[in-house]
Amino acid sequence: MQALYAQLLVGLINGSFYALLSLGLAVIFGMLNIINFAHGALYMMGAFVAYFLLNLGGINYWWALIIAPVVVGIFGMILERTMLQWLTGLDHLYGLLLTFGIALIVQGVFQNYFGSSGLPYSIPDQLKGGVNLGFMFLPIYRGWVVIFSLVVCLATWFLIEKTQLGAYLRAATENPTLVRAFGINVPRMITLTYGLGVGLAALAGVLSAPINQVRPLMGADLIIVVFAVVVIGGMGSIMGSIITGFALGVIEGLTKYFYPEASNTVVFVLMVVVLLVKPTGLTGRAA
Repeated sequence: MQALYAQLLVGLINGSFYALLSLGLAVIFGMLNIINFAHGALYMMGAFVAYFLLNLGGINYWWALIIAPVVVGIFGMILERTMLQWLTGLDHLYGLLLTFGIALIVQGVFQNYFGSSGLPYSIPDQLKGGVNLGFMFLPIYRGWVVIFSLVVCLATWFLIEKTQLGAYLRAATENPTLVRAFGINVPRMITLTYGLGVGLAALAGVLSAPINQVRPLMGADLIIVVFAVVVIGGMGSIMGSIITGFALGVIEGLTKYFYPEASNTVVFVLMVVVLLVKPTGLTGRAA
């Protein structure tokens, strides 16, 4: 039973990263209609920013949780203003190819300087150790990752779905001409939305650094699974991405316990089944 609980915990941890990453993808696709294949590379950049802050500037993990998403978000906004904005109205394939190229360049640059091996990033002192729950030993840091990821995901959902700013964002996506008539700067809103999406990816990278180490290819290992999560939840569906991310992490963990050979393919099998039954995803709506 302890092995089962351990795999469930691993599943929740992975689900936290799936949820944060797929949430960022859903925000970008739902608001901007861009399939952002550079998301994994930006997740990796978040981890590296945290690593540089600690080792070059002596800035600890808690500040990195704030600074890394801002730095990567600004980098993402520069990408949007210099490259992605010219893809408005074009087929999704152009955005996918451009962001895939950006991902290869970013990963190649980091791999050239840092190699493929992982760089250690220590757990902050306040989150070291664990708690004996009786049926299992829970590392404090891993519990923190699950809770913090859930809070960030729900806060992002509330911002987009329940606030006036979120209403402006959704309106700017559906009818930018009308929104401009109200004096709202639509291009700036689009740029900030892209920055928010990639900032969530960077935040996931900071959370992941003490667990998975900092590696140039850490995003490449996750991005295909995260895209599958987004497709299952429904392209552009905020709550669908959150629920599906955590659920698929748990399902993956259970599969590792009961049938380890299928753990790497169970997400894709579920994606095929969902698309056969409901092509728009579990919570997606038809165009």
